[in-house]
Amino acid sequence: MPSQLHAQLQALADPASQAMLRTIRRGLEKESLRITAEGKLAQTPHPPGLGSPLTHTSITTDYSEALLEFITPVSTGIEQSLETLEDIHSFAYQQLGNEMLWSASMPCIVSGDDSIPVARYGSSNVARMKTVYRFGLGHRYGRLMQAIAGIHYNFSMPDAYWEQAWNKAGCPGELSDYISTAYLALIRNFRRHSWLLIYLYGASPAICASFLRGRENPGLEPFDAQGRSLHLPFGTALRMGDLGYNSAAQKDLNVCYNCLDNYVETLRSAILSPHPDYRNIPRGQHGDYQQLSDSLLQIENEFYSPIRPKRVTQPGETPLTALHRRGIEYVEVRCVDVSPFSPVGIDAAQMRFLDTFLLFCLLDESPACNDAEQATQSANLEAVVNRGRMPGLLLHTPAGPKPLTECAADLFVGLRQVADLLDSATGSSLHGDTVQQQAAKVADPELTPSARVLREMREKQLPYFRLTMAYSEQWAKYFRERPLEQHLQSVFEEEARRSLAAQRDIEQSDKISFEQYLDGYFAQYRAL
Repeated sequence: MPSQLHAQLQALADPASQAMLRTIRRGLEKESLRITAEGKLAQTPHPPGLGSPLTHTSITTDYSEALLEFITPVSTGIEQSLETLEDIHSFAYQQLGNEMLWSASMPCIVSGDDSIPVARYGSSNVARMKTVYRFGLGHRYGRLMQAIAGIHYNFSMPDAYWEQAWNKAGCPGELSDYISTAYLALIRNFRRHSWLLIYLYGASPAICASFLRGRENPGLEPFDAQGRSLHLPFGTALRMGDLGYNSAAQKDLNVCYNCLDNYVETLRSAILSPHPDYRNIPRGQHGDYQQLSDSLLQIENEFYSPIRPKRVTQPGETPLTALHRRGIEYVEVRCVDVSPFSPVGIDAAQMRFLDTFLLFCLLDESPACNDAEQATQSANLEAVVNRGRMPGLLLHTPAGPKPLTECAADLFVGLRQVADLLDSATGSSLHGDTVQQQAAKVADPELTPSARVLREMREKQLPYFRLTMAYSEQWAKYFRERPLEQHLQSVFEEEARRSLAAQRDIEQSDKISFEQYLDGYFAQYRAL
């Protein structure tokens, strides 16, 4: 009997289906630290020429005031998304003065938590909530995490695909439920196999020693005699390990991806359940808000995962409420490192591989997951983060320990088939070419970005900071010299003005207290 993947590929082989595959939708969210000309974290406020980070459609900030986030609109074209991202960079550089953007995930020179300013969004209730949430993160995990950057890759299949698949399945239940079930299957497979993306694209095997000054060292080794850089010799993406978005408090939070209702309920309970570790952080007593609540999660965004189910929210609506009401609309991949070797941290070949990987995860069989398997997935991810390029590294599989190279070879069988389908749809060989390039990295770990970072540090005799600073200066020069078409210049300038006016309108329209605003917001969780 043919496999589910084979059957799905056959079902998409006709011209009409292949036309649909050309309209896969994607969007990019790319984070970049603002730094001084000396390579220190910028202490200046968000540049006013970039508009309001609260209401701007393409330029905002993430956890820190210095952590810019550039957002591309939903697009069916990979090159279009990248060009838009470059345009945003070009405009941003016009507003940065002598500052630059740091070209890697792990940060520049930092001087402890106090050197990392928390993002500010204005005086409105929604703005204050965003800032208080970030204060809470700082108290819970330290602000250093708020200086780590990444790229989020948003992916969704076209509506026509879902209608066709639903009809072929006999129109079971509601279409929105069918879509959610399929996206959850994608997520389960993604979590099973995401270690491969970490191995292939991880670009953070080293850090500046200032990042750990005064903190416990989780087993990193000095790279040079002066101790200016720390690294793991076979590491791939320290951002995805204990240094990055991991939480001891969340270790026991077992989120189920078998059913959307269970996913929503697990996170809802974590948002409404007090956690003893956070009891002593002020949460509004005498007007002192240092966190939104003392629950395990302040809001759902605090749950750290390499991938999330998502839906665009309506004004004031919580993400969980949106998912509960209307189902999953797209998935957000969150494990992509910023590559210092690309102007915007990602390139077209990587995006084609991500499309191939995500479509494979959607089409392949995806059995239900349990807590034991999720623990195995976490162990495999941790192994590849810390030792991914180590010869003979073993991963856990249902059949027992197996070399990473063999596990990867098994996955590449299916990935090549999906790449062939996408190449047939697009009339090119680009997907197959990038799959072959990535397969070569499994055979030769020196071809991985993480190996390249360490090799260049060694050959150029540069610490992590100096190497990344050199790339940051290179890309700063690139974007400062890159011309921006006049009509785009006008569009960005008008959006900056519009966003500032929209922020003022929101501030003037507030009619309730912050306490009332929060109570209304969290009432949505209680009503689920």
